[in-house]
This record gives sequence, structure tokens and C-alpha cells, in this order.
Amino acid sequence: MTDEIDRQLLAAVQEGFPITSRPFRALGDLFSLPEDEVIARLERLKGEGLVRRIGPILDMRKLGCSGVLVALKVDAEEADQAAQVVDQYKEVSHNYLRPDPSGYNLWFTISAPEERIREILQEISAKTEKPQLVLPTKRIFKIGVKFDII
Repeated sequence: MTDEIDRQLLAAVQEGFPITSRPFRALGDLFSLPEDEVIARLERLKGEGLVRRIGPILDMRKLGCSGVLVALKVDAEEADQAAQVVDQYKEVSHNYLRPDPSGYNLWFTISAPEERIREILQEISAKTEKPQLVLPTKRIFKIGVKFDII
């Protein structure tokens, strides 16, 4: 169960994580909380599923990487097994099931050098034996979202 301090902490974290050797202490200073309480609160919020991860959003293109959005056509009873295959790759940042009239319903993103993307797609194809729809990133219009928490 979240309280007002949790909501304020979540709002602060999504606005910008302090770039310092002790970021949790810096966050604590904002709310007059000890560093260990900030860490404990964020761990609890992560355990509750309110926070998935705290980390940077990198411009992968500047690092020599590309991105693709991929969809697999899987039957509902095979979705979990196919998702486990996809989740084996650290280059996959999102993996989700969504309804689609075309049947392409397991969607995920891959960010890596182009050759590595090809390798991953070939491996996933071999392991799942499912049709793939591959949509390369051409232009990024928006990344990130900020929620009105308070």
C-alpha cells in the first residue's frame, strides 16, 4: 500500500534520477528520509510491481545499435513458452501479448547491432518455429512517459 511519501518519491524518480555517487541519499534529502528508507521503499514498490526498474534510457543509435519491433504469431496456449524464449535475450527490452486480428500477438523490441539482431531473430525463429513480423525503427518520435502520480 502506497502512502503520500511513496507517491512523492515515485514522482521524483520519474522526473530525473540524481546523478551522484549516493543517489538514494540525495532523494532522501528531498523528503527528509534516511538513505536506507528510500532504498527500502523503492524495493517494496518494485516488489509490488509499481516500479519495474530504475535505469537510464540510452540512445542506442549513438552506440552503434539499431532497434526493431517484432511480433510473433503464436496460439494462446503457446504464448508463455514463446515469451520465455524471447526473454532469454538481454537485448529484448519489452515483451508483451496483445490481441491482433492478424494473429501476430506476441510483441517485443530488440536493440543491438544489426548483425546481432539478425542472429537473435534467427535463433527465436528456430526455437519457436513461429512466423515473425519485423519492423525496424526508422525514426523515434517519443521515448519515456511521465505519470501524474501526486
